[in-house]
Amino acid sequence: MQRLMVTGGAGFIGSNFVRYMLEKYPDYFIVVYDKLTYAGRLENLQDVATRFAGRYAFVQGDICDSVKVEATLKDYALDTIVNFAAETHVDRSLMEPGSFIQTDVFGTYVLLEAAKKLGLERYHQISTDEVYGQVLENRSVETDNLKPRSPYAASKTGGDLMVLAYYESWGLPVTITRGSNNIGPYQYPEKVVPLFATNAIDDQPLPVYGDGLQMRDYQYVLDHCEGIDVVLHKGKIGEVYNVGTGSEMTNLEMTKIVLATLGKPASLIKHVEDRAGHDRRYALDVSKLRSLGWEPRHTCAEAIEKTVRWYAENEWWWRPIKSGELYQTYYAAQYGKRLAQ
Repeated sequence: MQRLMVTGGAGFIGSNFVRYMLEKYPDYFIVVYDKLTYAGRLENLQDVATRFAGRYAFVQGDICDSVKVEATLKDYALDTIVNFAAETHVDRSLMEPGSFIQTDVFGTYVLLEAAKKLGLERYHQISTDEVYGQVLENRSVETDNLKPRSPYAASKTGGDLMVLAYYESWGLPVTITRGSNNIGPYQYPEKVVPLFATNAIDDQPLPVYGDGLQMRDYQYVLDHCEGIDVVLHKGKIGEVYNVGTGSEMTNLEMTKIVLATLGKPASLIKHVEDRAGHDRRYALDVSKLRSLGWEPRHTCAEAIEKTVRWYAENEWWWRPIKSGELYQTYYAAQYGKRLAQ
């Protein structure tokens, strides 16, 4: 595996993964295949294009386009697909679930078909802890039943099951990682940590859903990238691996760390109407991945502080997004009524 197609590689986790892999493996060649939706941005990769010229290429395309997917794999003689391409935000899936089914389920099928037809060395699926549903006690292990509770989680569950079906039916060499909440550089500021960080920088209210006591595992994105790397090189074919810190904190605790890091007052916190069907807790058992020699480098608190500092130091990246009509329309639809109540 030295010639990778990274689908969704212009997005948040994908762009961090591409940079990480090209830095670590000087013999690797990566093609980023990305539709460039609102969250996929070439700005996320502008340094990669110059630093790794000759080892990196970009192709704009939709993973649902079977002809273009197959042509790209052939044109660049690629041997591996790492699939980050997905519609990912629960809030958006509650507004418009159709695109999630199209990308996360049908798009995964298209990629699997191409991998099977061309005899690729590996297909790796990036999934989420949300496929397990809310976990009020104990921790999710990879063999647990999947109980998704949002259209986003259901679409990712469908993709996971399709991947495993291709392994069982045709012996396709697949692996899956299920990550907890990723945070870090280049995350689109509709997601909670960059949203709260950038709002706080501008002294705008931080809309905390409900009582804010929902439990989440906030992992630093490069820890996740290292976990994927370990699974690609040491993981067992046909297996699933959880990736996270193995600990959780409440959303309210996360919010207070954001404010403390920026030196902002708690008065910016505003409790608003909760999200429909909001899962109270996710919790991953990551011992299976640890058994391969991987360990997270950051605690949840360290990941949050490091992320907040990046947004404070990189306004060039997020200000054009937040001032744009696309973002403003979404923000008004999602939070306008809530904040007015």
